[in-house]
Amino acid sequence: MKLYYSPGACSLASHIALYETGLPFEIDRLIKTTKMTIGGENFMQVNPKGYVPALRLDDGSVLTEGAAVLQYIADQQPDAGLAPGAGTMERYRLQEWLTFISSELHKSFGPFFIKETPEEVKANLRNLLTKRLSYVETQLANKPYLMGDHFTVADAYLFVVAGWSNHIGFDLSPFPRINDYLARIAARPAVQAAMKAEGLLK
Repeated sequence: MKLYYSPGACSLASHIALYETGLPFEIDRLIKTTKMTIGGENFMQVNPKGYVPALRLDDGSVLTEGAAVLQYIADQQPDAGLAPGAGTMERYRLQEWLTFISSELHKSFGPFFIKETPEEVKANLRNLLTKRLSYVETQLANKPYLMGDHFTVADAYLFVVAGWSNHIGFDLSPFPRINDYLARIAARPAVQAAMKAEGLLK
């Protein structure tokens, strides 16, 4: 497998998941300005949508969209416990979290990284993020991870997205459980390895 990524982007969640599985994989970095990769590939031919993550599978095909990529990676190594078994109610709960993170958090952070976004829009999004993160805070009241006692790909995704708070000046201090949660995940060896590989940690 080969993961196409951009440092610190949502593809970091897939990068973390790959390390969590212990399976062999390659990485290739997207150069956003040219849409080429460090390895010399035209990324638009890899993923015509133009964004990461993209995962080239062993048969040469390419899988895109974070939630799908994360679940695929998890299913390649079931013993790692990154996702409940397909068809179980717990798997649907995982998909519930992945959808929430994608649609309610990820998409709310996105406009902050676009220079042209009006301040009024940003203010409204900050209010929305406060409400959505307040929900996450309550869900972490009696469990260390989103799904309970076990780390899953949903935690990898939330770790990355919530971590963007530092880049946009969004204050997470009102959410002590989320802060503890992020620190707990940051200490995982797979997370450390992925962040170092992307140049995010020394």
